[in-house]
Parts: sequence; structure tokens; C-alpha cells
Amino acid sequence: MEPEENNKVILEARQGEALKLENPPVSNGKKLFLESYGCQMNFSDSEIVASILYKEGFSTTEILEEADLIFLNTCSIRENAENKVRQRLKTFKKLKQKNPGLLVGVLGCMAERLKTKFLEEEKIVDMVVGPDAYRSLPELISEAEGGQKAVNVILSKEETYADISPVRLASNGVCAYISITRGCDNMCSFCVVPFTRGRERSRDPESIIKEATELFEKGFREVTLLGQNVDSYIWSGGGLKKELLTEEQKAASTNFAQLLELTAKIHPDLRVRFSTSHPKDMTDEVLHIMAKYENICDYVHLPVQSGSTRILEMMNRGYTREWYKQRIESIKKIIPGCGISTDIISGFCSETEEEHNETMSLMEWAGYNFAYMFSYSERPKTLAERKFKDDVSPEIKSRRINEIVNLQKKLSEEKTKQGVGKIHRVLIEGTSKKSEEMYSGRNTQNSVIVFPKENYKVGEYVNVLAERCTPATLIGMVV
Repeated sequence: MEPEENNKVILEARQGEALKLENPPVSNGKKLFLESYGCQMNFSDSEIVASILYKEGFSTTEILEEADLIFLNTCSIRENAENKVRQRLKTFKKLKQKNPGLLVGVLGCMAERLKTKFLEEEKIVDMVVGPDAYRSLPELISEAEGGQKAVNVILSKEETYADISPVRLASNGVCAYISITRGCDNMCSFCVVPFTRGRERSRDPESIIKEATELFEKGFREVTLLGQNVDSYIWSGGGLKKELLTEEQKAASTNFAQLLELTAKIHPDLRVRFSTSHPKDMTDEVLHIMAKYENICDYVHLPVQSGSTRILEMMNRGYTREWYKQRIESIKKIIPGCGISTDIISGFCSETEEEHNETMSLMEWAGYNFAYMFSYSERPKTLAERKFKDDVSPEIKSRRINEIVNLQKKLSEEKTKQGVGKIHRVLIEGTSKKSEEMYSGRNTQNSVIVFPKENYKVGEYVNVLAERCTPATLIGMVV
């Protein structure tokens, strides 16, 4: 598909890759190199940053040596994520020596967590900008150009960037992210997100539906509604939190199930996905809306984190093992064949071998299609860091996470094999990474399927008969 005028975007937005825009409205002659790390929300935020700087006349480049301005959009969820950013910053030192006018900025969660300390630790950094401060980027860049170190890490209770039309950085022109909430109020004991992204607030539904409609009209065929906890989305007209609403206001408000239905009604050919759900907040109302509309994908990402009720209580997750199992049972009952994925943290404080085995048994019971799996990484200022001792040894953590990963590989392969011999409706997203002769897309359960290109085009729907598979990918023919 040809990109829209004044919104020409090329290059895939993947972790650690540069993002390239073309033809800014009025060029200032300066080039931006932008990299994103971490979650989908960070990539969505990068699209907002790109839009703000696009209007300031910045063109972008894939070539680091051409850049006048470098921004890294960072993640703080694990120590390893921060270490990657620090290593990346080291590669910029020689560039600054050759080009003293080069500006380097750090955006996002790591910037918010470390604040001005970042300037002391990383001498080459000129700007530190938190997730709620992107509107101030033009002023901060001017300050940095004048030789000052520029910082804005003020968190907001209102900012949602609802009025900013993001520059779409995914080059396929088919799939896009739409942020519906920002921040998080859950205060899980292991998590830095409430400290780096602030209190939860929902975006008005009118702006969300407008953005999704415009995307469909531009040729996009899939949107993913994003939030740290999409299930707690609620809009009352004034942005008040759910617990502050009167019964009358609650009756007149828009909840997540209703927003999901509004999005699905835009057009039957617009696929709708969402992430991330929280087990304590996901309702059967949401599941029934999913079942009602074919274009809402049969896929739920439902992080469990641990299979042990004691560990879940220590994590402050707000549910038990049995509660979580009831949510999975509801998903399978209301949406038969629904794809389900999860997050798992192995080796949390004081986790016993029996509790590790409880996580393994829950994985087998649920039969996840996919999982994000990590060893516990203590994060500064979290409740877990203040209250608990990180007392599971690195050796035990390593062994346990390997067992979890190996089990999930087996479960994922079993799920993939179940798709062989079936016909799947697939949205063509682009050329397969392994063959120029093949297209790649996903079915409603989020399984990747590849098939010969023939005369089909990116953005079209096709019915594919899966004839065989690798452990993670279905392979077939259009029928």
C-alpha cells in the first residue's frame, strides 16, 4: 500500500532498530535517529515522539553517523533491559567526539526512573525525558542546543496524547497500535511501571474510535488497543477513576467491553486485538463481546506470573491460583479454541521448589500457546526490593527458568500442530523473513502462518490450509 501524503513511513519498528521517516512538512535540515526498546507501549510512544518532531521539521535516518539528534526510548522492567541501553550509549561516545554538536537523549521508563542521576552516570546524555513529557521535546532540544542539560520527568494525571496523530512507524501499513490508557494503579510488588509511567488514566473513546477509523480508511486492517491494564479502562466524560464515580456516572460511562464493541463496529474487515489484560479485572462481558464479533481476534494475553497463591499474594497481584484458573476456564468456555498467552516470573523472593512446580503444573493445565518468561530481577524502589529478600540463588533461578522455557516450547509446538489440516483466515502482513517467495500473516489466535505469494497483496485476507508446521509456524497454501 502507498503511504498517505505527509505520513510516509518506512522501516519496521523492531527493538534496537532505527526508525526512518521521509519528507517532513518543513525540513529544518536536521536528522533524527530513534531507537525503541521494551514493550509495545514504548513503540507506540515512539510514534508519538516521531509525530511531534516530524512537525518540528526533523527528518530521520537509519545511518547513525548522519544523525544530529539521537533518542533511545528505554525500558526499566528488568535490569537486563537497562544494561542494553547503557551498552548502546557507549557506542555513541566516538560519534560525539567527531561531531560535538550531536545531541543524545534518553526517553521513557529508564529516564523516569533515574531522572537527573542519568546525566551524572552517563556523561554523553544531553536530555532526559519521561513518558508524560514528550510535548516539551522542542523546548528541551532548544535548551540542549544552547549547551544546557535538559530534563523533564514530570508525571501527569491527565496526559494521554489523545490529540496527537502518531506517525506510523510499522512499514507494512497493515497493523497499528492505539494507546487507550496510560500508567498503572496496580502496584505489583515486583514492578516499576507505576513509578515510571504514573497513575492510570483512560483516553476518551471518541478519540480512540476516530483514530481507528482513520487507520482503516488509510488501508490498515488491524489495530491493537494498548494499555498496561486494558480491562480497567473506563471513561466517564471527565476522566475520573472508577472508584470516584457515582452509580449514575458508572451507568453512563464507557468500559472496556463497550470500547471493544465500538471498535469492532467500525468495519468487519478491521481486525481488533488488545493487550494487556489483568486476571483480576477481565470480565465475562469482555469475553462475550469477543465471541459476538468475528473481527475481534480470539486471542487473550493473560499474565499469570506465578502458579503459587502465596507468591501471587507476595507479588500483590490481587488474585489466587484458583481465581486465575476460573478466568482461563471462562475464556475456553465462551471462546472455544481461543489462543492464550501469558507472562511468567521464575525465582521470585522465597519461591520454593514446590511453588516452582505449581507454576509448571499450571502451565500444563492451561496449555498456553506462547509465554514471555523471565527470571526475577529486583528493581529499585519497588515494594519487593523494600520488603522482601531476593534469596533464590542465580543457579536455581537459571535452572528453573530453563525448565519453564523447555516446557513452554513443548506446549507451543503442540498448539501449533493442532492447526495443521485446518483452514485459517489470515491477514497478509508482509513477506516471510525466511523466503522472498512466501507471505506471512497471523490467524485469529495469533499463530504465524506462511504461504506462497502467488498474486495476493499485503493487507488482503486469505484462507490458508495449513499443511505442515515448524515448532512455531504453520505452513500452507491459499484455498
